[in-house]
Amino acid sequence: MKGTVGELGEFGLIRELTSRLTTTPAVRLGPGDDAAVVSAPDRRVVASTDILLEGRHFRRDWSTAYDVGRKAAAQNLADIAAMGAVPTALLLGLVVPAELPVTWPTELMDGIRDECQVAGAAVVGGDVVRGDTITVAITALGDLRNHEPVLRSGARPGDVVAVTGWLGWSAAGFAVLSRGFRSPRAFVEAHRRPEPPYHAGPAAAGLGATAMTDVSDGLVADLGHIAEASKVRIDLRSAAVDIPSQMYDIGQAVGVDPLQWVLTGGEDHAIVATFPPDVKLPARWKVIGEVQNRSALPQVTVDGAPWTSTGGWDHFGADPADEEPPR
Repeated sequence: MKGTVGELGEFGLIRELTSRLTTTPAVRLGPGDDAAVVSAPDRRVVASTDILLEGRHFRRDWSTAYDVGRKAAAQNLADIAAMGAVPTALLLGLVVPAELPVTWPTELMDGIRDECQVAGAAVVGGDVVRGDTITVAITALGDLRNHEPVLRSGARPGDVVAVTGWLGWSAAGFAVLSRGFRSPRAFVEAHRRPEPPYHAGPAAAGLGATAMTDVSDGLVADLGHIAEASKVRIDLRSAAVDIPSQMYDIGQAVGVDPLQWVLTGGEDHAIVATFPPDVKLPARWKVIGEVQNRSALPQVTVDGAPWTSTGGWDHFGADPADEEPPR
């Protein structure tokens, strides 16, 4: 499609974007009215929202618009799954400059739509606004299907800590891209388009998970939220964490211990959860640690010792302009 967003106009852009969408049985009324209608059989709606800003969370010279769409949808749908819910719907808020080629937002929408299809959800509406910086705001919705939500506050001493999905791949891919390379491709693609194990969240709820989260800011950091909410100490066993040989090769090339990426690299959106010790976990889950004593100073340790290396992301922990890598 030729032309710019400004030439197409607001309503022309909305028509173009919505024409690319698909639906699901949960959508009673999709785009085109003042609001969408999504069925909620459980009578409770799980909701999550996130914002991606160009130059802060993505770079157009690193990622296509389609990549950005897949990533924007994935990180929000993963939050729904991490509550033990099934993703149902997604809303998009989009800010774009008038001079932006129309192909960029349309390819973005293709990516969002396709990631929703992977998770079993659908885009049901949103808004577009003119602005100087591309901003993608996503709100995702989900259904608990008669399960209780799995919170961060339920971990108990004696529980095992298990993870499913990739750890450290996105961080390794970022390291590759930062040095001007585009391979190994698997790690670069993991950074551009994370692949959360959406099915694992509701399945974990069915297995009796006591606490759960997705790994968006880093394994240690995100388990730290569980430790704090549950007022426990969590100990990880570094030898139990899988590190592929290619990640060792990348680490050697850039001078980084790959364990650093596995423990502190975010944006893979793996699912990590705590389970009672007698639960028989499917093969997709890897036990990597245990919940230990209740503690007045909740923390995550690695092989019995505090993890002192830097890592994990806090938007306001430092000057973001200096510290946060564009993703």
